Amino acid sequence: MRNRLTSLILGIALATGCATSPTGRSQLVLMPDSQMDQMGLQAFTNIKEKTPVETASTTNRYVQCVGNAITRVVGGSWEIVVFRDDAANAFALPGRKIGVNTGLLKVAENQHQLATVLGHEVAHVLAQHSNERVSQKYAVEQGLGLINAIASPQSGAGQTLMGLLGVGAEYGILLPYGRVQESEADILGLDLMAKAGFDPRESVKLWVNMGRAGGGQPPEFLSTHPSHSTRISDLNAHMPVALNLQSRAIQQGKRPQCR
Repeated sequence: MRNRLTSLILGIALATGCATSPTGRSQLVLMPDSQMDQMGLQAFTNIKEKTPVETASTTNRYVQCVGNAITRVVGGSWEIVVFRDDAANAFALPGRKIGVNTGLLKVAENQHQLATVLGHEVAHVLAQHSNERVSQKYAVEQGLGLINAIASPQSGAGQTLMGLLGVGAEYGILLPYGRVQESEADILGLDLMAKAGFDPRESVKLWVNMGRAGGGQPPEFLSTHPSHSTRISDLNAHMPVALNLQSRAIQQGKRPQCR
C-alpha cells in the first residue's frame, strides 16, 4: 500500500500540477480529489473524537438551516456538525465536511452573518486552497512526508497536515490561509451567500464583529491575512455584484428564514 501510494504521489508530482482557481488565479495542485477527500474525512473524524458535539436541537437546526442553504448552491451532500467550543471559528474540509463552533454564534449575530462565514469556508474548499497548500508543502519532498502525515495524523507531520487542511487550531498548530487565498474566499463566499438568498451587506458587519472579538490586529504587512479594513473595502467593492446575485436568488424563491 505504501509503495503504491508513493508511486501515485510521485507520478502526480511529475505530471503537470497547474490549475486555475475560480477567480482565474494560477495554482499548484498536485493531489487527486479522492486523496484530499480522504484526508478531509480523517481530519473530521479526529475532530469529532476530540471535541464535544453540541446537542441542543435549536442550535443544530439553526446552523443546519444556514449551512444547507449555502451547500445547496454548490451541490453535493455535506455533513455539518456543531461543536461545543467557545472559539469563534468554523471550517470546511475536502470531502464536504463543515464544522461550526458554538462560540461563532456569539459573533455572527444573525443568519446572514453566519452565512458569511460558512460561505467563506466552503469557498476555501471549492477553490482547492487546502490542495494548493498541501501541494506546495510536499512537492519538493517527493511525497514521502505526506505519506507519513496521512498515516499518522497525531504525529508532528500529521498535525501540520491538519493545519494545511484548515483545521490547525484544533490540533494545537495554527497555519492560516495566505492573504491571496483569504481574499479569494471572501469574494467567492460573498457570491455563495448571495446566491443562497442571504443579505451580502451583513458580511461587512460580520467582519467588524470579528475585529472587535479578536482585539488588536498586527499591521497588514506583518500578517498573512488581509487587515479588516482591506477585507471590508474589498467586500464593499464587490457588493454590487453580490446584491445582483441576491436579487436573482430572491426572484427564484430563495428566502432563507433561519432562526
